[in-house]
Amino acid sequence: MSKLEIIHENKDYIVVNKASGLISEKSPYEAVTVEDQVFQHILKSKRKPYVGIIHRLDRVTSGVLILAKKKSILVAFNKLFSSRKVQKTYLAIVKNKPTKSKGNLVNFLIKNNKEKKAEIVTTKSKEAQSCMLSYEVIGKNNIGYLLAVKPKTGRFHQIRAQLANIGLPIVGDSKYGSDVSYKSLSICLHAWKLTFEDVETKEQKTFEASLPNHDFWKFDTEVI
Repeated sequence: MSKLEIIHENKDYIVVNKASGLISEKSPYEAVTVEDQVFQHILKSKRKPYVGIIHRLDRVTSGVLILAKKKSILVAFNKLFSSRKVQKTYLAIVKNKPTKSKGNLVNFLIKNNKEKKAEIVTTKSKEAQSCMLSYEVIGKNNIGYLLAVKPKTGRFHQIRAQLANIGLPIVGDSKYGSDVSYKSLSICLHAWKLTFEDVETKEQKTFEASLPNHDFWKFDTEVI
């Protein structure tokens, strides 16, 4: 199992680079989760660690994840996320060439609980939620095209579903139509950067997670 990769840590919170294949939150059905890893790390210096789950990444997704070390910090971060004052940038690899080098996607999304996936629908309804993102092609290799994706909303599987809806399923994401194999329990979706105003200092902070150590993520571009 992957070791905990710490990007930044202070008295209030810890920022880690989550490995794909792990779920974020503690579960009785999982031997190891990111929450478990962080708890064990803090336990080395604190007798009664507090670990607060601020946000989550899908099991199959890697990248930057913040966890609170105090209840008050968890509450403050929850307000930041709910008010959409946190800017997220993901990287996604797709096999097919996008028809446009950059664009904005606006859709309605329904969560299919039975299939555990999101479905894009054409009309608004009681069950459908609006979802928005922007994307830009920033690299190319023999696997496909590297997209920088900025979601404007935080819907279930929205990046995966919205890209697949325009013929760009993420590499390794067979649930949404990819025919390219990748690592087990992983897809080529990486939470790259997270920008927010620090809850204590009020300074603008940006944390960046290094790319997965895999040949698929090697691109000829200065962007990364």
